Amino acid sequence: MDRLQGTKNPSVALKCLFTIHSIIKKGPFILKDQLSFYPSFGGRNFLNMSKFRQDSDPERWELASWVRWYATVIEQNFIVSRFLGHYLNSSCSSNNSKDDEDKASALLNKDLLGELDVLVDFVEVICEAPDSLHLQLNNLVYAVIRYAGEDYRIVQREILIRVVELKDRMASLSCNELTQLLGSLKRFEDCKERLRLLFVNRARNDALWEFICGAKLKIMEMGKLKSLVKMERTDGSGELTRFRERFGELRQLVRLNTSGGWFGMDRVPASTMSTML
Repeated sequence: MDRLQGTKNPSVALKCLFTIHSIIKKGPFILKDQLSFYPSFGGRNFLNMSKFRQDSDPERWELASWVRWYATVIEQNFIVSRFLGHYLNSSCSSNNSKDDEDKASALLNKDLLGELDVLVDFVEVICEAPDSLHLQLNNLVYAVIRYAGEDYRIVQREILIRVVELKDRMASLSCNELTQLLGSLKRFEDCKERLRLLFVNRARNDALWEFICGAKLKIMEMGKLKSLVKMERTDGSGELTRFRERFGELRQLVRLNTSGGWFGMDRVPASTMSTML
């Protein structure tokens, strides 16, 4: 960390970040724990690379943009891990699919939606990679993208688990929750082409995008249905209220007094009224 904060060389900074990422992916728990300590103090920018610049030549200037992006990816990795309650790259998030599905099924709707939002945030950060993709010819940049691709595949799987669970719960979701879910899926789907370009089809996974598209359609259908039901209930309630108001007014008009007259009208004897019927 000290070397990362002290260097002005983008290649050195990328190597430091790559080492940090390697610790997150493969290092012992105690080192991960020490690194995860930083976000609680520095927030989203705890690596403090957002202002890293190197303008001495065009290649270093481009490499500096990769440093800023890669630092953000690593920061987001920690944020997601803290939100999910386990390290994103840990074995429990990579191998035990049934356990992860059981954990998802035990969560409340709002918690599932919150986790989905954070996971999609991570995908959006990955998609913010610099446009200078030709630098993938640089071995270090290529290694960085490969690590980011591995993170994306894990995040993709985590997203899928939550979307499947939420899709099964659609009938119990409120209109606001359906809207939030639909928004997350749209954000994720908007990343599709950028992901294909960045990872050169290594993360294509057409079946995933077909599933996401199908889930969106079902959510929209459910949202429309619930909106219609809500409108009908609102209209029905309004109609009932208006009926009660009219009935109350009528009662005031036709209530008989003890002498056989009528209140709310010209006073007409009951005997006269009987002749009108």
